[in-house]
Amino acid sequence: MSIVTIRNVEFLNNPARFLDPYHFRVTFDCIAPLPEDLEWRLIYVASPGNEELDQELDDCLVGPVPVGVNAFEFEGSAPNPSKIPPEDVLGVAALILTGSYKEQEFVRVGYYQNTEYDNEEMKEALPEPIRFERLVRDINTKPRVTRFQIKWDVAPPQGGTTVAAGAANSAAVPSADDIEDEEITVNGKPT
Repeated sequence: MSIVTIRNVEFLNNPARFLDPYHFRVTFDCIAPLPEDLEWRLIYVASPGNEELDQELDDCLVGPVPVGVNAFEFEGSAPNPSKIPPEDVLGVAALILTGSYKEQEFVRVGYYQNTEYDNEEMKEALPEPIRFERLVRDINTKPRVTRFQIKWDVAPPQGGTTVAAGAANSAAVPSADDIEDEEITVNGKPT
């Protein structure tokens, strides 16, 4: 059972210029007080086949965390253009938000990001070299979430299902526009 469950990730500047920082708000539930910080990291993946090109855009610590609904705003820098192969700049990339507790990753939220020029002329006749100041990004608001079972150092509430340590599961999480109630339903079950 996870002590922390993400309820919502809302991008506050989407779409935006490619070189603008990412600005978003994360809302999560915590069912037991956490004495240590949660670590959140934002990673840009331009070339899925080459992990060495992944860029950690920023990280932040949140904690200690009380029981209940918690939220924080996070700003991460734009990716460094010089570290992106020219053939991977335009089109689809991935943006990943990870959550960890005591160096154990418990959640990974992935988004697709589309990058293109801001006008039709440049889209049809791609300029050489790439003009990063004219690129815009649009993050798809339908994330892919993977949850990992970790060893929490607090006692979870009684009653509930258990999952073997090391197990992972994935489920789509609704965007901010889809959330109206206090409870999120994934695959027909409250989470």
